[in-house]
Amino acid sequence: MATLAQPDLTNEPKRPNIAKAGLQLPAVKDYAQVDREIMATLRPTKAWFTLLMASMTCLAIGAASWIYQIYAGLGVAGYSPPVMWGVYIITFVFWIGIGHAGTLISAILYLFRAGFRTTIYRCAEAMTVFAVMTAGLFPIIHIGRPWKFFWLIPYPNWRLLWPNFKSPLVWDVFAISTYLTISVTFLFIGLLPDIATLRDAEKNPMKKQLLSILSFGWRNSENEWRHFARAYLFLAAFSTPLVLSVHSVVSFDFSMALVPGWHTTIFAPYFVAGAIFSGMGMVFTIIIPIRKYFKLEHYVTLNVMDAGAKLTLFTSMVVGCAYLVEFFIAWYSGVQVEQDYFWNRVFGQWWYAAWIMLTCNMILPLSLFSQKLRRNPAWLFVLSLFINIGMWYERFVIIVPGLSHEFVPWQWSGYRPTFIDMGILIGSFGWFFMWFLLFIKQLPVIAIAEVKEIVPPRLRRAASSASHGGGH
Repeated sequence: MATLAQPDLTNEPKRPNIAKAGLQLPAVKDYAQVDREIMATLRPTKAWFTLLMASMTCLAIGAASWIYQIYAGLGVAGYSPPVMWGVYIITFVFWIGIGHAGTLISAILYLFRAGFRTTIYRCAEAMTVFAVMTAGLFPIIHIGRPWKFFWLIPYPNWRLLWPNFKSPLVWDVFAISTYLTISVTFLFIGLLPDIATLRDAEKNPMKKQLLSILSFGWRNSENEWRHFARAYLFLAAFSTPLVLSVHSVVSFDFSMALVPGWHTTIFAPYFVAGAIFSGMGMVFTIIIPIRKYFKLEHYVTLNVMDAGAKLTLFTSMVVGCAYLVEFFIAWYSGVQVEQDYFWNRVFGQWWYAAWIMLTCNMILPLSLFSQKLRRNPAWLFVLSLFINIGMWYERFVIIVPGLSHEFVPWQWSGYRPTFIDMGILIGSFGWFFMWFLLFIKQLPVIAIAEVKEIVPPRLRRAASSASHGGGH
């Protein structure tokens, strides 16, 4: 008879005691409860099927818009000189930012032994992978001729030419491919013990065999745990610089250009902080409905929400400081074009986008100074939606006003997104949520093995006695 995989607690290697880091789950009684409740999220439901159909409908809208753009040409995207970057690059930077919170929660907070990450990091890691998969589409969409995208890749080719390494488009190829590779590896390594748990509980022979292959024959031995802990620590340390480097590279797309409002050294830390902020917003957008629908409140506790809200508040203040520093630099520089650019951003042609950005990213998050609101899931969910909107408009405010009001007045222009732009934007959300919804029905959205680490010691001993004394 197949049994659920449980850690061999008598020979378990020394691993960090996460419970001492501040996370307590008093409502968790034993290992069987952990397996039962988290694995219950894998059963398809009507609500899940409805959301999947909605996501696929949005994806179909985006695919139809892209096909029409390929047929009619990039002109249907609403671009007109000098604004040749629009919704596509805005959304590219937005999705890259969304992907950064996963690495922050799973890697950096792991290195610092932050206990509140335990029950939300799997959701964040999956979000990272699918967000980077989404972001990677937009440079391909933006070039207009997607079948030529492989010219961006440096490989021996029949033209005997290398890509233009001075092009930000080539930098983005390296950034995305590196980040996606490490994120997928990190996610998969962390899943190994949980895949073994699913394998032992699976009744279908074919699916059991597939899970056995994916788990690499995991048997929960001391030696396996030792190698697992070392590999996970190495990947966490290796992934940490990516949080800083990848979005810094994306910021160089702008700061290397001689465009008003772009050519500044603050962009690298500014983009990194904004990426973490927007990623935390998306984590709340995803985990709060999952927590409520599957009744996982005793895993994703109010203490976890409170700690995540504090991190969101901190990154919001960093981003707000960067906004103010941008205005100060423009004033202090004495360059009239820079000053006019920021004045136009707030009170000119694009005032509505700037004030949406400032309200959603600076003003509303100040509510998190209240502990009552930090521990209110409904408010955190609503705030996360505003953060997602505000961070998309932040990228809009950076890109469009700068290109539409450069140094030569006769080039000044406007920009109006078309239905094709908006259709592809909607499609990107459909693509992201389709993959995420498929993921949560195949693999645990909360890490089973790590949750078991914080089961109270008396219950660990009870589970160990039962496993060794009762037989299987």
